[in-house]
Order: sequence, then C-alpha cells, then structure tokens
Amino acid sequence: MCWDDLLLLLPAAPYRLVAFPFAALFHHLCASGHLSLTARYMFLLAGGCLLAATAMGSYAVLLLIPAAGSVLVLLSVSPAHVHTWVFALQMSWQTLCHLGLSSQELDPQDARPTITLSAIMLLTQKATSLGLDIHEGVVPLQLGQGLLQHALPLCSYLLFFPALLGGPLCSFSRFRAQAESLGALPCQLRAAGQRCLSALALQGLRAGLAGGLAGRQGCAGLGCLPCLWARALLLRLAYYMHWVLDEALLEVAGFGPEEGQGDLSLHDLWTLETTHRLAVFARTWNKSTARWLKRLIFQRCPAQPLLATFAFSAWWHGLRPGQIFGFLCWAVMVEADYRIHPFLSARATSQGMKLFYRGTTWVFTQLIVAYILTAVETENFSMLYLLWTSCNSILPLSYGLVLLLLLLAKMPKQN
Repeated sequence: MCWDDLLLLLPAAPYRLVAFPFAALFHHLCASGHLSLTARYMFLLAGGCLLAATAMGSYAVLLLIPAAGSVLVLLSVSPAHVHTWVFALQMSWQTLCHLGLSSQELDPQDARPTITLSAIMLLTQKATSLGLDIHEGVVPLQLGQGLLQHALPLCSYLLFFPALLGGPLCSFSRFRAQAESLGALPCQLRAAGQRCLSALALQGLRAGLAGGLAGRQGCAGLGCLPCLWARALLLRLAYYMHWVLDEALLEVAGFGPEEGQGDLSLHDLWTLETTHRLAVFARTWNKSTARWLKRLIFQRCPAQPLLATFAFSAWWHGLRPGQIFGFLCWAVMVEADYRIHPFLSARATSQGMKLFYRGTTWVFTQLIVAYILTAVETENFSMLYLLWTSCNSILPLSYGLVLLLLLLAKMPKQN
C-alpha cells in the first residue's frame, strides 16, 4: 500500500499514532478526576516535550527555544506591542531554521529536520494567534496570581502534545476552556475511530491511484496534463490523511475542533474536489491556516492584501524557489478567478451554457491547482524550470493573460 512513500510525505505520522494511547489515557485521567487543572497542564506540557525529544532528537532544542522566548515576551511586553514582538521573534527564528537546515547536507532518510520545521511553523501559528488575542484584549493577562501559575497554561498551549505535530489551530481561549471542562465531557472515541477509518480509506484510494500510475512515467506535450493532475491528486490525498489523523488525535484527547473549524470535514473534502472556483479552493484548503493568514495578514494589510497574504505564506513555508513561485502564482490565479468568473457567469444564460461553464472551469481549476501544488513541492531551480517550460504552464499563463486584459479593459481611457 505504498507505506514507505507515505512516510516520506508524512514523516510525523508514526509519532502521531504512538501518541493516541497517551491522549486516551490523559482524557481518562481527567474524566475520573485524577488530574487537577494544574496537573492537566503539566501532563500536556510534559507529553509535548517527550514527543518532541522522541520525534526530533537533538533538533527539539530548535523548537523549545522559541517556545520559551515567546512565553517570556507574552509575559513581559505590554499588550499594545506584544503581537509585534512575538511575530518578529517567531518569524526570525523560523526563517533562520529554514535557511540553516536547508543549507546543510542532511541525510534524506532522516525525517527529524522536516518534523522539527513543521512543528516550528505550527508554533508560530499558535504564538502569533495568542499575541493577537492579547493585543486585541480577547485574552487579558493578569499576573497577580503568580508568574509560574500564569506561565504554565501558556507553555502548555504552545507545546501540548496532541497538537505539537499537527493542527488544526485552536485559540488559547478554547484550549483553556477545554482543559478546564475535560472531566465533564465524554471521550470522542467513536468520532476519532471514524476519522481513522477515513484516513485508511484515503490511503487505500491513494495506493490504488499510485498503482494505476505505475509504468506511466513518460509523457509528452499536452499528454502531461492528466499525469500532472494525477500526481497532484496523490499529494492532496496525503494532505487529507494528515489532517484527518491530526483531528482524530485531538478528539481522543478531548480537544476536538468546533464544528466547521477543523481542517477537513466531509463537506470540505467535497468542496475541494468539486469546486470550479480557485478562490473557494484557496479558502477551503487547510482551513485553520487560511483563517490564521486572513487574520494575521489579509485583514491587517493596507495595500494589496491578497498578494501580501500569499507572499507571507511563501515566507512562512520556507522561501524555497518552488514555494515562492507557487504561492505568487496562486495569488495571481485567485485574483484572475475573482475577475473571470463574474464575466463568464453573466454570459452563461441557458442551462446548457451553465453546465458547460461549470464543467470547463472545474477542469481548469483542477489543472491549475495541480500545477500550483507541483510547483510548491519542487525543491530546486532546475525542476522548476522544467515545469515552467512544459505544456503544463499553458493554463496559468492563459489565466494571467485574461486577467491582464480584464484589468486593461477597466482602465479609464486617456484623452
């Protein structure tokens, strides 16, 4: 079932599976009244440190340093400036880690650097989200109860083991409320089991698709488009499995996301695979990260918020050539989507034309998404150049050209 290939794409998956019994034990101890609130925070924090040491080895220090630094900033800087300081600390450290690890000749079979970078990226999400909550007054910090008692929930939130290696992002307020009420809530074993079965079904589908692609390595001209789409679908299925397992682990521990606030529901999966709008795909893909980017960048950027959001996403992901090109291409494609679809839908008046319009734009959306995902996963300039000069670039270039024409058509004529 291509498990070796799966572990290359999801290197943290075995550690998530190992964490399941500890998550169930944590919830059982809470429900039976054996853990006070302070003990719950300590259990979650100790579990996070242990999981980090197990999954990352000596690289875990790269995660613990910014976590400790963020807590110090959160407790020492005024609410008016705390978000700026936390953002600067996290992104500076994360960028140094990305550049430092990518510049070294690491063993390709060693998954620890990849797991560490992913955990640091998730830590950045949580720290900056909490910084914004404090800045906006959503989470008031009152230090009268003692520094240690106040620092413990913050440390636990940043490093608690069910969300150390995966999302979705939850707010500090929800984390604290769930930690306080765990004894009164039943363990969501059935929901978690359903998610695990869904992950198994996704892997079976992925294995079947990979088997169908075996032996079809060569392609030429427009014949490469179906091959590109199929390989991008393999990537999407791997991401879907990643999100489903993450949410299952959180539910076992009692920290399941609110309805509609997770990264992937059945409705989201249907939307991602059937939408004919690139903008809808962008909002639905990795929903908690999309909401975080919207709050952190899009809503706070005075000019060109869409471009700024995708540019920051490329920075947050690591600034590799494929990521820079892929996310900037995604920004242009979404902007084109906003302008092309009103133009086309207004001219699709009959039922037949509407079906043709939706079917054609769905195919275009699928192929452009495949192009973007392939670009983002590209590691070096040479592979990116091959992608850029292939027939796969026809649709993105066409969308970009149509966007340019529509923008020129709306410009006021000069006398």
